[in-house]
Amino acid sequence: MVTERLQHLRALMAKNGIQAYLLPTSDFHESEYVGNYFKSRKYISGFTGSAGSVVVTQEEAGLWTDGRYFIQAARELAGSGITLYKMGEEGVPTLEEFLSGKLKGGEVLGFDGRVVNAKLGLRLREKLSQKKVSIQYDKDLVDEIWTDRPELPTAPAFLLEDKYSGKTTALKLEAVRSEMQKKDAAYHIITSLDDIAWLFNIRGGDIAYNPVVLSYAVITQEKAILFLDEKKLSEEIKATLGKFGVEIRGYFEIYEFVKALPKNEKILFDTAKVNYAIYQNLGSGASVIDAPNPTVLLKAVKNSVELENLRKAHIKDGVAVTKFIHWLKKNIGKTEITEVTASDYLENCRKAQDGFIDLSFNTISAYNANAAMMHYSASEESHAVLKPEGLLLVDSGGQYYEGTTDITRTIILGEVSKEIKKHFTAVLRSMLNLADARFLYGCIGQNLDILARGPIWDMDLDYKCGTGHGVGYLLNVHEAPNGFRWKKVPERDDGCVLEEGMVTTDEPGVYIEGSHGIRTENELICHKGAKNEYGQFMYFEHLTFAPIDLDAVDTSYMSQKEIASLNRYHQEVYEKIAPYLNEEEKAWLKEVTRAV
Repeated sequence: MVTERLQHLRALMAKNGIQAYLLPTSDFHESEYVGNYFKSRKYISGFTGSAGSVVVTQEEAGLWTDGRYFIQAARELAGSGITLYKMGEEGVPTLEEFLSGKLKGGEVLGFDGRVVNAKLGLRLREKLSQKKVSIQYDKDLVDEIWTDRPELPTAPAFLLEDKYSGKTTALKLEAVRSEMQKKDAAYHIITSLDDIAWLFNIRGGDIAYNPVVLSYAVITQEKAILFLDEKKLSEEIKATLGKFGVEIRGYFEIYEFVKALPKNEKILFDTAKVNYAIYQNLGSGASVIDAPNPTVLLKAVKNSVELENLRKAHIKDGVAVTKFIHWLKKNIGKTEITEVTASDYLENCRKAQDGFIDLSFNTISAYNANAAMMHYSASEESHAVLKPEGLLLVDSGGQYYEGTTDITRTIILGEVSKEIKKHFTAVLRSMLNLADARFLYGCIGQNLDILARGPIWDMDLDYKCGTGHGVGYLLNVHEAPNGFRWKKVPERDDGCVLEEGMVTTDEPGVYIEGSHGIRTENELICHKGAKNEYGQFMYFEHLTFAPIDLDAVDTSYMSQKEIASLNRYHQEVYEKIAPYLNEEEKAWLKEVTRAV
């Protein structure tokens, strides 16, 4: 099937005079996860991961993806004729280097300019122009092949009340306009869906697990224009937005609108977010201020209402996860449980919680060797049956009116090796060490990552991803600009100073291909601590509460400080979660959170 689609694509490329065609993983808004309409890269390649780009020439095809997907991509690309290029690995050319090496003078690179961000488009244009290679950005060639392509989503939007958002749209617009004034910008173009949803206090269902609405926005000092399918808005939403001076226009009208923007006025937008087609429509004379959207930092720093709501959401989520672990431990080996039915049971535990809306991402339920693939996805067609041995890694989360959750627990189902216990304990130590950090204001995630990665590196092991990412409020489970990682990664904008009110995951792991994967993940809130002659100290508060499986903890590898930290955490788990459990579950939780 993949080979046939590649042949059709190559025929269309030849017809249009295109020698290389680029298919990124993106929608018109540079979203991390995309709706079914936008999954052209998956349609052509068969690779189902959430990150990666495909390049097709007449002679070859390649997929570029990161370390989270190396194992998965190798399996899914087998027999497709598409080569896997492991991003960041030694000797592997970047996508730009590959294109520059393959294309000759006078040849053409093609892509749909609506799904390629302006930053990448401009970088490609500059690099390829040196070889007199041109770009054709107005061709969605996959659309001509994909005869049963899904329609654009039509899910209705809903308002997020002030008791959840903590700030009105008026106050948020005021903050954005203040930042625009500092940069002397007359116009601000926003295309990232989570930024728009946060700014206008609306949520929707246009992307699975991400409650956003396909939309664009343009802000001036006098008005705000929201470009979307008006049928998604109720009369109440229209009236509410109207009170804040928000004008509604059609979704696709943005492309003509930007053509009319005055050339003598400065326009603020992030070229890493705005698509290449919009950038080109501005014209060569546009005065562009290329900078991150002010909303990125504004929404990353949660206000007091959001933080209090998040604490409530995480208690609900912790109850669901705790009930799930109890059920799994009680029933393993007595009845058939698969990766899929385990995932379904956990989802039902979440659905039983008041205020639950949806999952925050597709649950990763991975048994034994499957857990070595960081973003493994079980399905009805392909899944493992669980046995009373080994381990199950479950990475999951929920969307509640009170916020977004993300938690990973690795659950011991029976006998495990000494090596697995050593790895499990190292991951636990890593998570606790970072959570217990005290640091001076001004630190970024790179300054602290060694606290988590240290116990893993001590074993000459590593995990090919960051240690943590920011989390949105009833928005994207991955949110810039905060995060933890040991080095700067160009495709990840997560290197900002850690501010009070930011929420970041803490999720180190060990992944041994063909054997096992272990991850323990909590979310942390950043707070101000003591301030003295040395500066402003900062610390973290645990936001996630669910038991960590003591069946694989070997305290001989732990310091007294680490043991005390684990015991304190488990005491909090019991105090916060036990009131919502039945007597049997409560007695079990008391035992599994015992001091060690």
